[in-house]
Amino acid sequence: MDEEYTLNDLGDKEKLLPKKTMEVKKVDEKKPNLKKDIWDFILLVILYFLQGIPLGLALGSLPFLLKSKMTYSDMAIFSITNYPYSMKLLWSPIVDSIFNKNFGRRKSWIVPIQLCSAFFMFFFGGMVDEKMNLKEIPIGFITIYFTIMVILSATQDIALDGWALELLSKENLSYASTAQTVGLNTGQFLSSTVFLAFNSAEFSNKYLRSKSSEYGVLQLGPYLRFWAICYFLVTLYLILIKKEKVCDDIIDSIKEVYRIMWKVIKLPRMRSFIVLLFIAKIGFVTNDAVTSLKLLEKGFKREDLSVTVLIDFPLQIIFGYYAAKWSSGKRPLKPWMWAFYGRIAAAILAMFVVKNFHIPENGEISTGYFILIIFSTVLSSFMSTVQFVSIGCFFARIADPAVGGTYMTLLNTLSNLGGTWPRPIILEGVDVLTNYGDCQNMSEITTSSISCKTSEGRHNCISHGGQCDIINDGYYTISIVCIILSFLTLFFFIKKEVRNLEITPKQYWEIPKDKEDKEKE
Repeated sequence: MDEEYTLNDLGDKEKLLPKKTMEVKKVDEKKPNLKKDIWDFILLVILYFLQGIPLGLALGSLPFLLKSKMTYSDMAIFSITNYPYSMKLLWSPIVDSIFNKNFGRRKSWIVPIQLCSAFFMFFFGGMVDEKMNLKEIPIGFITIYFTIMVILSATQDIALDGWALELLSKENLSYASTAQTVGLNTGQFLSSTVFLAFNSAEFSNKYLRSKSSEYGVLQLGPYLRFWAICYFLVTLYLILIKKEKVCDDIIDSIKEVYRIMWKVIKLPRMRSFIVLLFIAKIGFVTNDAVTSLKLLEKGFKREDLSVTVLIDFPLQIIFGYYAAKWSSGKRPLKPWMWAFYGRIAAAILAMFVVKNFHIPENGEISTGYFILIIFSTVLSSFMSTVQFVSIGCFFARIADPAVGGTYMTLLNTLSNLGGTWPRPIILEGVDVLTNYGDCQNMSEITTSSISCKTSEGRHNCISHGGQCDIINDGYYTISIVCIILSFLTLFFFIKKEVRNLEITPKQYWEIPKDKEDKEKE
């Protein structure tokens, strides 16, 4: 049963809300009609899809490919590639204010970024397989390359978020989050699940070949070069065919956009909203970052993991669509709150799955346990998708179109940062809190003196084909701590803050005008 709230919950400032506010709110409400903007919606999906290709590699495939030769401390270094998506707020005012008006405010950034991405993917595709096959992978070089790719994707995301507010009609703005969910998830799905399956020698030999080989049918180099060509073709369409609407109310001063961004941060409800976004994902990060790696570490096959995500993918698309519809009513954050409880449950279930996982003598896990792993994966992904779409719909609802790119980027950046800033700490913490035994199954006899007691020793053991014996796993300690923190923040802050956000009127999210702006009008 839905709860009812009054404006008194907003505090003294909100009690003074003019009566005409409520009148405007009734007039503005229209039912969504996606058919009206279908072609622009498809374009958004395609652009978000391309954006998801390098992200799927950096955030999905590479950690699995590197895990066999890296420790969790090494993986913490590579996790730096996550940060540009959470730091894009720093340069979003530049994207919002510097452009060629004749070419298009958003195309001025999207076109060159896609051309640069195509170049880097094609260039790196010629050398990456050689570097990935080295005994000691140059983690610094790999990290720098994928960090550059994520920076390009993050910058494109700024422009694309702003363009979505201009391409779609006001009544269809909730579908901007749906386009992002469908496009990004599809791109990441291809670059993680599909790529990992076709890159796996076991999967390729079992299903795709008549003769066995030590390599999969799809290597990283050719994959990158293929998508470089696709990037180039879509960019040609944007240059030659797609026209962008000319907006008159554009702020073309970087200083002014930064000033407006500061105004956004100082809005009545924004500061507490920022705190919510910054802490809301603490309880889920261990599950998102470590659970799959732990299953692989304990012997779960990479191709079986791909099957679980393959089952999960179409459900994400369906959930993304309906989550947008659920978030278009009077309680836009209600799906987000329900999914919060669901993600806590998924994190608890994940610990149970990892704790009880073992490989039988025949090498094949039972059907029942495999179904449990699929259920755990789908539950976590489903709840994550609902939260992502729900909060995205809320962002689109409250964002001021005058600085749409910066406004949306501010909110999306803080939301992403909530899941990014704890990740290196958690990966490092798992390593530090784990009690390791001896190095086992080494491929070289000369490495018998290697100890797993230090981070350097663990790195040497793994790079020589060995595996460090685990006595006490820090994964469970970190998971429990994060879940406890999640419950504490939920009951002492998040629930109340969500209620207040939902009843905050639209004009309290709009940027107040200075005396100079009013005089110009």
